[in-house]
Amino acid sequence: MLRGGGGKELSDVLNELWKLDVNRMKPGKDYKINLQGKAGFVAEGSNNARDSARAPLFSYVDEKKLKSMDTYAHFLNLLDNYEMSTGVTEHVTKEELQENHLFLDAMLKTEVMKCAHRFLVCKGLAQSDPAQFKSQLYDIWFKLYRRDKNGGEDSCGFEHVFVGETKYGKEIMGLHNWVQFYHQEKHNHVDYKGYKARNNKDTPDEDDHVLNLQFSWNGLVKPVGSCFIGVSPEFEVALFTIVFCLSDERVTKVTVKVDEYLLEIVVYRFGCSIGTSYPKMISSNNRDF
Repeated sequence: MLRGGGGKELSDVLNELWKLDVNRMKPGKDYKINLQGKAGFVAEGSNNARDSARAPLFSYVDEKKLKSMDTYAHFLNLLDNYEMSTGVTEHVTKEELQENHLFLDAMLKTEVMKCAHRFLVCKGLAQSDPAQFKSQLYDIWFKLYRRDKNGGEDSCGFEHVFVGETKYGKEIMGLHNWVQFYHQEKHNHVDYKGYKARNNKDTPDEDDHVLNLQFSWNGLVKPVGSCFIGVSPEFEVALFTIVFCLSDERVTKVTVKVDEYLLEIVVYRFGCSIGTSYPKMISSNNRDF
């Protein structure tokens, strides 16, 4: 159950974030995706997937525009700061610590994050002092924890959700961010296998800002993944932070209507931090049925 924020109220604040997301990239203009074929079934643990997409998912991204926006520029600096495999202790350098803080500072200046902060303060789930809110965000997203019981502190919410990691080098975990997906695809580490859809009515289109998909990363297959496309880092962090703070449950699944999309937002809690979080597209009302 959500604390003090029912489905309608949650949808309202998420739509407010959507309207305020001026850094969202425009499909067909700032980037282009090539959906190609529908991905097939892959059994959990298998790394054999039929490739229903010969070309990459991203056929174009305006990198100049991407890097000109503060939050994206600082976000890009974070992508090479983590060990890929769980069980390998993370060592955070002074420079990396500074990069985390610069990213949070850039996000806190945006109207998106200010709106999320106001909402959480109203709910009694955050302090009104921006410095204390920043500290709360740091613990939720960047505080290291032990995902693998046998090793040291090997993971954090940001790494899992936005960068991706592997379990014993055999299974992809996380990687729910479009900028990292594009980044990895560009360097030939990610191979897009096709979109995922339950039926023909569910077929996505190239303007969709949410996509269910299948891909491989350094040879390992993710049978079903999902991510927002084109949205800013601050939008995702704000949205998942709100859902995380509204629930004490280990696993929270809420259905919300954001813009034209009916989504299930999934958030897993790992103590006082995020274990994972991602959107799942249920339907979009721009479909030609």
